[in-house]
Amino acid sequence: GGHHPVREGEVFNARYQALHELGCGAFATVWLCEDMRKKKNVAVKVLKSREGFAEAAQDELSLLRCVSSMKKKDQAGENIVCLLDDFRMMGENGFHILLLRELQLWALGPSLRCLMGSYAAQGLPLPFVKKSLQQVLAGLHFLHERCRIIHTDIKPENVLLSVRDKSLQRLLLDAANCGHRTDLRLKGPGGDHGNRLEESDLMSIEVKIADLGSACWTYKPFSKEIQTQPYRALEVLLGLDYGTPADIWSTGCLAFEMATGECLFDPQPGKYFSRDDDHVARIIELLGRIPPQIAFSWNKSTKFFRRPGALLRISRLSPCSLHTILLERHKWRTHEVPPFTSFLLSALRYAPERRATAAQCLQHAWLSA
Repeated sequence: GGHHPVREGEVFNARYQALHELGCGAFATVWLCEDMRKKKNVAVKVLKSREGFAEAAQDELSLLRCVSSMKKKDQAGENIVCLLDDFRMMGENGFHILLLRELQLWALGPSLRCLMGSYAAQGLPLPFVKKSLQQVLAGLHFLHERCRIIHTDIKPENVLLSVRDKSLQRLLLDAANCGHRTDLRLKGPGGDHGNRLEESDLMSIEVKIADLGSACWTYKPFSKEIQTQPYRALEVLLGLDYGTPADIWSTGCLAFEMATGECLFDPQPGKYFSRDDDHVARIIELLGRIPPQIAFSWNKSTKFFRRPGALLRISRLSPCSLHTILLERHKWRTHEVPPFTSFLLSALRYAPERRATAAQCLQHAWLSA
């Protein structure tokens, strides 16, 4: 209560000046704006004010406010892109809600996806993978434990890069803006020093979790359908109840993709089976039979299984362990494989209550080595 869209609009317009649009989605547009008072740039997310969006906007706002107040209280959560302020403004069609996001001294992005695209086939250097995962997991620990929030959409696009070094900022911004693939890979020994990053440059990049647009409270999930398909946890695929462990499953998928340059699960529909069928099949091929108490614990199980362990629409599975994939397909050195496999398997346990928490992942020997 107590909101005056016209008055708040005037306050906003007096202080912030729009520079250019950063992105546009179904629910919102994001603008790069200048805060004339503090002389710095911010990202402003304008939530569209159509019927049905209002409630989602309120949900996102309450989640963001919770994160902001917890950050202030704890001096923690620096790995989450945060809300600075919010305004309501009259637009042509009713009022809009504007959310102001901090910017890491430069425009929003690019995301981890951009960096991974540049490294394509070989994956990112492992020291950087470990450092980034520590930051993602620290962010998740803060969301899960302090804020009681499930992010529900951990994927490379929602992990933003932030750097303090000005020339590095320009390099990353060029890569983000021009859309054509600026080669961000490391400079080879004696190679050209065009747009390449030094390994030390890479290690100076910090990452932050962004976009709480589809997040929810741990005690009040908003939707059965969460997560982007390749990163979707088994319990979500099977239509079971989910909680914070669903974010950890996605983080395991993210870890594999960063380290190898390849999606862990990239399900495709076939002539006689759906994308979900293929997804469950690929999970079984990699991680083994799904125990009956999980496979048959809910109504959706009948959609996938003939009997425990046997899929309804896909009969021939070709099992292949993580160990084999890393050694043979990605040519990892033998000693590198077991610690990483152990880390991944702890994040991909079938039973959510047995899956490692963010705090346990952070304690894992592979990450801390």
